Amino acid sequence: MLSAFVNALRTPDLRRKILFTIAILAIFRLGSVIPTPNVNMVNVNACRLEATTGSNAGLYSMINLFSGGALLQLAIFALGIMPYITASIILQLLTVVIPRLETLKKEGAAGTAKITQYTRYLTLVLAVLNATAFVTLAVNGQLFQGCTRDLVYDKGIFAISVMVLTMTAGTSLIMWMGELITERGIGNGMSVMIFTQIAAQFPASLWAIKESREGAAGWLAFATVLAIGLLVMLGVIFIEQAQRRIPVQYAKRMVGRRLFGGTTTYIPMKVNQAGVIPVIFASSMLYLPVLYAQFQPDNPVSSWIQTHLVRGTGWWYNSIFFVLIIAFTYFYVAITFNPEEVADNMKKYGGFIPGIRAGKPTEEYLAYVLSRLTAPGSLYLAVISLIPAIAFIFFNAQNNFPFGGTSILIVVGVGLDTVKQIESQLQQRNYEGFLR
Repeated sequence: MLSAFVNALRTPDLRRKILFTIAILAIFRLGSVIPTPNVNMVNVNACRLEATTGSNAGLYSMINLFSGGALLQLAIFALGIMPYITASIILQLLTVVIPRLETLKKEGAAGTAKITQYTRYLTLVLAVLNATAFVTLAVNGQLFQGCTRDLVYDKGIFAISVMVLTMTAGTSLIMWMGELITERGIGNGMSVMIFTQIAAQFPASLWAIKESREGAAGWLAFATVLAIGLLVMLGVIFIEQAQRRIPVQYAKRMVGRRLFGGTTTYIPMKVNQAGVIPVIFASSMLYLPVLYAQFQPDNPVSSWIQTHLVRGTGWWYNSIFFVLIIAFTYFYVAITFNPEEVADNMKKYGGFIPGIRAGKPTEEYLAYVLSRLTAPGSLYLAVISLIPAIAFIFFNAQNNFPFGGTSILIVVGVGLDTVKQIESQLQQRNYEGFLR
């Protein structure tokens, strides 16, 4: 791997792409620590310290995770990549519902470009809404529950508007930088930026676990968590790479005077077909009742929500989270993989699964295999997502435990995709790849 990395840096074109990506990521991280105008950073840091150790530590955990901690610092990149992720998911779901979007998806590059344009517009709308919500919470003193300090200097309409516009512009800049990495860097721009934000919190989280205990006990906890993290990574890599290969054979056919077909290939069906999307869905759904409880604090239902659903350490929260992940995994796989469409395409081009007749039997067979693969895949996602809750029991570190849940899934998934992209470019120049 080290020799392949040296070869990558020796290749002028690939070296430029890697250095360009690093430069963009450095700007991205810089914007995550620069505060928005009108923010009192002294009070924000004091309130943030209280919030991360209080009863509401998990309130904005998902959005704060994707912003690399910038949200609770009210930085110019406070919203991070979350509006773009939400917009992408919404457009992907609407593609199944709206015929016009489905038609655009089938048009190839031109249709994809149009959907990307819609995603950008929706990202800006969501950024304005999110920025307005978080700035309003900060001005009213509700961003950090229990903290009475003033987080902003001026509560006038002009100052608040500047804060909202700054955060929205920050999201637009992040979206542009992600597209630059995709076009001129190593690819997967948005994914690489999410990877950077999550990985940036690992050192501080590990050190916080060490500081939570005194003397040798702290170093022992540090080493134990690091060892557990490596084992979890190995398990995640094993499952993420696992796939069921369904053989497909194409019959020979004459087109004019030329003979086509007669080849054998396969359909790769991953165990984790849904990726990390079900975890994001489930976290977003669990955030909605918490948001309701903030605006209706005197309601008896709100009291129950504050008791059981605010922190991610209770039985109610984790049980609902577990069930939602399994349900959303089946839902997302059902809308992203269409056995009927795959079977029709195979039949159109003369392909068939050995031992299975083309048409309806092929569709039923693919649906059967997909159902059997989704069961362990959904359980795998649910168990991985509960690792932070388990960490709270053993290390009292649920909110700063780095190796679990969404973070580990994204870091491993993006890392594998990025390494494969670099490897493919190395193979074009006859170098050995990273994964050999």
